[in-house]
Amino acid sequence: MATVSTPSTQTTFHLRDAKVKIWAIPLGRFCYSLLFIAAGLNHFSPGTIDYAAQQGVPMANILVPFSGLMAVVGGLSILLGYYARVGAGLIILFLIPVTYSMHHFWTITDPAMYQMQMVQFMKNLALLGGAVLIAFYGAGSKSIDLMRPKKNVT
Repeated sequence: MATVSTPSTQTTFHLRDAKVKIWAIPLGRFCYSLLFIAAGLNHFSPGTIDYAAQQGVPMANILVPFSGLMAVVGGLSILLGYYARVGAGLIILFLIPVTYSMHHFWTITDPAMYQMQMVQFMKNLALLGGAVLIAFYGAGSKSIDLMRPKKNVT
C-alpha cells in the first residue's frame, strides 16, 4: 500500500509570505534600475559619445547625453518608486532607439560580433519587457507612489 506524504506546514520561508513579498518588489526595482543609472551616467563620457557617433548616431554629442539623462531619471524614478510609470516610460523611450541603433546585429558579418550584438539586442528587449510591466503595474510595495495620497476622480 502506498503512502501519501503532505508538505510540512512548519516551514519558515515561503515566497508568498508577506515579509518576503513586501521586500521582493523593491529588491527587483533596485536590481532593474541600477543598470540604467550606471549606464546612463556613462553616457556623459567622451568615449561613449564617440562610440555612438562611430555607430552612425546623428548629433551624438547632444543625443547621447540626453539619452543618458533619460536613463538616469527613469532609473531613479523606478528605484524610488516615485512616478515609476513615468520613469518606465522614459526607459521605454530610451531603449527603443538605443536598441535599434546600437545593436543592429543583422548588419554584422563577423560571427563573434554578430553574436555579441545579438545578445545585447535581446538583453535590451528583455529590459524593455520589464519597463512595460512597470509602466502597466506601477512601482509596487515600499514605494513613494504608494505613500502619496490618491486623487479622487469624480
